[in-house]
Amino acid sequence: QKTIPACGPTGFIEKINCATSQRQEFKSCRSAALEAQRFWRFVGSSLAVAAAAAALVVLRQRELDRRALEKVRKQIESI
Repeated sequence: QKTIPACGPTGFIEKINCATSQRQEFKSCRSAALEAQRFWRFVGSSLAVAAAAAALVVLRQRELDRRALEKVRKQIESI
């Protein structure tokens, strides 16, 4: 799948004249390279969001563990 030259000026649609039905139709002109680039950009951004969320979970868990240990330490000291 390659970019259709007729789509070059606009990049969006191609006007097709059907010989048998004598009708004019419009066809989407999607570039396979552009679609692949958009897909990988989406995959990359999804991975970045997932990594950020995982990092936040780890940081939050460390903070909660620290608070729990501090609470237990205070309870032991008060005995």
